[in-house]
Amino acid sequence: MDRISTIGTILGFVVIVLGTVLKGSTVEALWNPAAFVIVFFGTLAALLVQNQGAVIKHALKMMKLIYRPPQHEPRDLISRIVGWSEISRRQGLLGLEPQIESESDPFISKGLQLLVDGGEPDTIRSVLEVDMDTREAIDLAGAKVYENAGIYSPTLGIIGAVMGLMAVMQNLADPSKLGHGIAAAFVATIYGVALANLFMLPMAARLKSLVGKQSQMREILVEGLVSIAQGDNPRQIEARLQGYVA
Repeated sequence: MDRISTIGTILGFVVIVLGTVLKGSTVEALWNPAAFVIVFFGTLAALLVQNQGAVIKHALKMMKLIYRPPQHEPRDLISRIVGWSEISRRQGLLGLEPQIESESDPFISKGLQLLVDGGEPDTIRSVLEVDMDTREAIDLAGAKVYENAGIYSPTLGIIGAVMGLMAVMQNLADPSKLGHGIAAAFVATIYGVALANLFMLPMAARLKSLVGKQSQMREILVEGLVSIAQGDNPRQIEARLQGYVA
């Protein structure tokens, strides 16, 4: 569990509620069913129009990465690659076959299988880079869903506010309803802006960062496996891969 992301999410809600109270309003004033429908379901409708169902589904699955991000440890991966290189020099490429079964990452397993099968370095690189680019494109499309939600929701909030003000204008003859009506109208704006800037856009940026780190790990793996296929010295492989580590 990523505590920082969890704290940030909770703090986002607290800021809105506490800010409302400190401004002299009430928590109940933040709840408006009409504004909720317009902003949240309107944003969802826009996303459904823009994206295919598979993209939306993948984006929902990616949300857990924000709070349970995968571990990206380049140094650990480099150490494993150097270990594979040493095994291949002592036992040959077939000596890496037991490593395939112990790997839980399909990308690593595929790379090792290509290596054990005696694939040429260029072939290994081209096959793995296709997988890497495809995976990155799919993940970035999922992150883009949250970014687009952050773009649409403020506009839906403005639409909700305008619709609320329209309702207020229809009750100008009753001054007792004006204050409550105007306050309710601006709740939609709060929903839209808060949803975008406290949640959707930060989530999109975090997911893009995680996708970038995952791609870097795969680049290290591809470079390492190609180096093993070329028969490079383990120390040379380690020195080359250390360039990926800041």
